[in-house]
Amino acid sequence: MTGGRLNGVDADREAQLLFRVIDTISAGLDLDLMLQGVATLVTETTETDVCFVHLLDEKGRALRLHGATPPFDVLVGKIELAVGEGVSGWVAEHGEPVVITDDKTADPRYLYIPALRGEEFTSMLSVPIVTPLGHLVGVLNVHTRARREFTGADVELLRSVAGLVAGAIENARLHRRLAEREEALESFAERIVEWQERESRRLAGEIHDGISQRIVSLFFHLSAAADAIAAEPGDPAVAAEQVARAQELAGAALDETRSAIAGLRPPVLDDLGLAASLESLGHSFPGLDVRVEADDLRMAGHVETAVYRTAQEALQNAAKHAAAESVRIRLSRHAGRAVLEVSDDGTGFDPVAAVPAAAPGGGVPQPTGLGLSGMRERAELLGGTLELTSAPGRGTTVRLAVPFSPRGHPGPGPARPGTPGWPAHRPR
Repeated sequence: MTGGRLNGVDADREAQLLFRVIDTISAGLDLDLMLQGVATLVTETTETDVCFVHLLDEKGRALRLHGATPPFDVLVGKIELAVGEGVSGWVAEHGEPVVITDDKTADPRYLYIPALRGEEFTSMLSVPIVTPLGHLVGVLNVHTRARREFTGADVELLRSVAGLVAGAIENARLHRRLAEREEALESFAERIVEWQERESRRLAGEIHDGISQRIVSLFFHLSAAADAIAAEPGDPAVAAEQVARAQELAGAALDETRSAIAGLRPPVLDDLGLAASLESLGHSFPGLDVRVEADDLRMAGHVETAVYRTAQEALQNAAKHAAAESVRIRLSRHAGRAVLEVSDDGTGFDPVAAVPAAAPGGGVPQPTGLGLSGMRERAELLGGTLELTSAPGRGTTVRLAVPFSPRGHPGPGPARPGTPGWPAHRPR
């Protein structure tokens, strides 16, 4: 095609391309299949030899190949460029198209990638893929083996195609995130049900094996005391001994009852608030030197419970698995977020190798209860994030960030990572 492409047959071909692109992106295909279909349409209609579609990652730092015409389709997902690297990276960084007619190696922006066999192609046109709102989502490139002078009309046609594709890419990503969210919610619901069943069995076992047995013994001791008092003549010493034993059993049963109730909802949260509850929690681990710095944050009850449980699970992990000697807990507020950090000086581990729920005896130190994946899902349901940082021999840090709002007020959007380091506090 040449500069006269917009007239006669070429104008019809342009319209046909745009309509076929619309049909392709409306067909309900997954993202990679859709992009490969678009790449094929572009090369067929523009009489180019190969087309590459690079998408910007969610962090906006790198471009990854997501669509390509054969034989390069096998490289999808395997080629990645940093923004600013190569011609595609330059287009992503500056938001402007690039035309190279020949001698690509003389262009300082060009980066040779052996797998893409750039030496086989002479001319190229690269355009940014931008949404109507101006958000960059990727870069679209076409290449020709024969020398080709891409015209302004060629550039505009590719930009039109890129504009159509941009909206489809954003929609596909939104649908994928929604599907992942729904899947996470389903998984979280299943884990919650399993956890509730385990907690119910645990509580029933504690009541049956502990509290109820003590009450039965208490009944017998009180009966013995009553018999001793009613005997002729009465024996005050025996009665006093039975009453004393009954008092011990009553106290033990009361302690177990309180412990069982605390396992469901920490009453200390209602009595003292979250900050003081974290201080109290630290004192309940006598084998650890726990230092706490906690701002007095008052949030919705379920949020405070989630924060408290996260700290509790992290401390249990440090005590049982990490061989830690000291732990630092910090609770603070940053830019609309409540941030909890629990850092220990234990053995640490490789988070990549850790599975969501290690088998008993597997030796993988990770939070108890719902496990690390469950903790993350719980954080996400609160609109927050949970991050785990660890390395062998360098300890472990659990960081929970959730939207902060006073009780009775809706919270802000999801939290973002990044908080200052640990400040020391008074030793326990």
